[in-house]
Amino acid sequence: MHTETRCGYVALIGAPNAGKSTLLNALVGRKLAIVTPKVQTTRTRLLGIAIEGASQLIFVDTPGIFAPRRRLDRAMVAAAWAGAADADQIVLLVDAKHPDAADTARIIEQLAASGRRAVLALNKIDLVRRDALLGIADRLFRAGIFDQAFMISGLTGDGVADLKRHLAAAVPAGPWLFPADQLSDAPERWLAAEVTREQVFLQLHDELPYAATVETEVWEERCDGSVRIDQVIYVRRPGQRAIVLGDKGQRIKMIGARARAELERLLDRRVHLFLFVKVREGWLDDRERYAAMGLDYDV
Repeated sequence: MHTETRCGYVALIGAPNAGKSTLLNALVGRKLAIVTPKVQTTRTRLLGIAIEGASQLIFVDTPGIFAPRRRLDRAMVAAAWAGAADADQIVLLVDAKHPDAADTARIIEQLAASGRRAVLALNKIDLVRRDALLGIADRLFRAGIFDQAFMISGLTGDGVADLKRHLAAAVPAGPWLFPADQLSDAPERWLAAEVTREQVFLQLHDELPYAATVETEVWEERCDGSVRIDQVIYVRRPGQRAIVLGDKGQRIKMIGARARAELERLLDRRVHLFLFVKVREGWLDDRERYAAMGLDYDV
């Protein structure tokens, strides 16, 4: 019996730290997006591809939407809204611990103004009392833009399968756009740079991770099946370079060791990772860096 296939783009949008990247990884069943406790970790759109029955779901993990203050902020927010504009379905993630955040209210207002419908995913329900969740969902639903509401935890997986089944039925009928075994359209070089950037966020504090970016400069396949990866961590000032390197190079060694272990899990083979730290004072206003991140410099 022939089963009709379905395929569609699903944008995951929300305020910073709503849990979009954690949810993407849960929906795909593999870690693709980097996850840190810091806000605004995700800088550009990332596609994660999942199969549910006869449906192919192409999830778009977007940067958090917030009130931008600088060029990079504006480019990140524009990338998020562009992901939503192109999507067949929109999932608005709301942190159940902070359901009334100003950023979330602004997103709801903008969706309403544009006439777009969305699915509400009340996330991090493992951190909120059950009796409070229904009231939160009901209050948000009064905005009038939601077709359905799901209570989920991207971290524990609660409710994620129900959300996925709903989206599989909601996307349009049509042929799959990617091979059944493909998990993302992102190049491995880019994913590898993101893995290292995750460690920069996890191991460095305050504002330094926001002043850093990572680029893969060398990707060399070796005869024994392993790969050599050379990456540059760019920072804005010489003092930041010294912090990334650490005393006698200990910090950069730790970043490299943890990134290499994560890369070996991601790529399922041996990785030889070499990290370099360079100062590029104006990278936050460098058109070329924005192009490398997939962001619009002129927004």
